[in-house]
Amino acid sequence: MCPETNANRFRIEGRAPFHPRHAAPGGVCAAASIAVTLALSACLQAAQSNDPPAFDSARAFEHLRQIVAIGPRPAGSQGAELTRLYITQQLAIMGLAAEEQTFVAQTPLGTPRMTNLRVTIPGPGPGRLIIGGHYDTKLFREFTFVGANDGGSSTAFLLELARLLKGRANAMPIELLFLDGEESTGDWTGNDHTYGSRHYVDTARKDGTLKDIRAFILVDMIGDRDLVIKRESRSTPWLTDIIWAAAKQLKRAEFSDDSTPIDDDHIPFLEAGVPAVNVIDLDYPDWHTPGDTVDKVSARSLAVVGEVLLAALPEIEKRLKQD
Repeated sequence: MCPETNANRFRIEGRAPFHPRHAAPGGVCAAASIAVTLALSACLQAAQSNDPPAFDSARAFEHLRQIVAIGPRPAGSQGAELTRLYITQQLAIMGLAAEEQTFVAQTPLGTPRMTNLRVTIPGPGPGRLIIGGHYDTKLFREFTFVGANDGGSSTAFLLELARLLKGRANAMPIELLFLDGEESTGDWTGNDHTYGSRHYVDTARKDGTLKDIRAFILVDMIGDRDLVIKRESRSTPWLTDIIWAAAKQLKRAEFSDDSTPIDDDHIPFLEAGVPAVNVIDLDYPDWHTPGDTVDKVSARSLAVVGEVLLAALPEIEKRLKQD
């Protein structure tokens, strides 16, 4: 993501985090990955039957910790592949099947293969509401960038949201979309960014399914310990209003009435005529620095966004059914 005015823009006790160095040469199904998956499987399966239907910040933060332990995850890298494996495995534990949308991107650094992941939670009626975020991290050669907030927070959030929505009586189908290639390969200029969202929208336009997308909610950089989410000024007003009204009802001061324009994965949807909103905190001192690490993010911040979006969903669904 990039400010529009600036072009440069589980924790399970005793378990070690998954790390790509544990992966078998040439593969991604290492013993450590399987062990972590089995441990999380037991935890999640128990939670699905016993936990109340509330956003579990500890579970979301553990997802974040495991994802960050993979290391850098630029589009087209082994880290990105390992992240997709983790996402797919965790969704499978919940009884959900992820669908891959793979494409070749034309970037200033070459033509990497990128992959969007999506999973649909059932609900009655035609069309679908999409809630998405990106899982890739920006490529930096001069330092190690693990993107705890920028890439990690949205991915972890969507995984926990999948668990909740699976047990919810959704008013319509809800698609969770894990986007690849949000980050630019260099400076945020031209079309060197939002590869995954642009491909997704272009594909929907070509295959005639764009009309089925009723709205798009983007979450990005939502783990900042000092969380302040401003209204993104290019977002669809009615969709923004519903979410901010839910925040006020919950007395969540983290949702500010100040506004700012930000280029991000919601823009291709808006340009295609789809109502869209960006829930993001770009006022993050460690953005695109080596300091974007686990200690700079908060499980509480993930929970705040989760509680607000879940509270806003009924009104969003009601509005979409009327349109």
